[in-house]
Amino acid sequence: MFFKEFEVRWSDLDANRHLANSAYINFMSHTRMSYLTKLGFAHQAFESLGIGPVVFYEHIYYFKEVFPGKPIRVSLEFTGMSTDGKFMEFHHNFYDCNGKHLAHCEMMFSWIDLQTRKLVALPEEAFTIFDDQEKAKGFRILTKEDTRRYAKVPKNLV
Repeated sequence: MFFKEFEVRWSDLDANRHLANSAYINFMSHTRMSYLTKLGFAHQAFESLGIGPVVFYEHIYYFKEVFPGKPIRVSLEFTGMSTDGKFMEFHHNFYDCNGKHLAHCEMMFSWIDLQTRKLVALPEEAFTIFDDQEKAKGFRILTKEDTRRYAKVPKNLV
């Protein structure tokens, strides 16, 4: 399991003076990018591969309020991947400095070709790196159907 620690700043708070929803999203994104960088996928690597990550959804479940003054830890668990690496799933958990569980998030993403703007599988050398990573308990092989699990489709105004 990968962890990143954060200080809760005044700018991370909402009108209720607790951690704003947007701050949760930002902390998770920063945790993911730190994890990817640790694996060798900093911005330069994405540029050389011609791909970038694209989020499908982030479902957040809040358990306890988060206030400024004490650090929080955000975890990342690798919970799923398709056989070609095109689809991936991570889970994030938020903990206070005493290990109390504050929030949980399930997120799924894919890779986009930065030229064609279409979803692509991971190149073999990148797939191997992910395939060798520690997997969460309950890790599963994802299919295209998993990306449609919530049956949400666009509905245009016109």
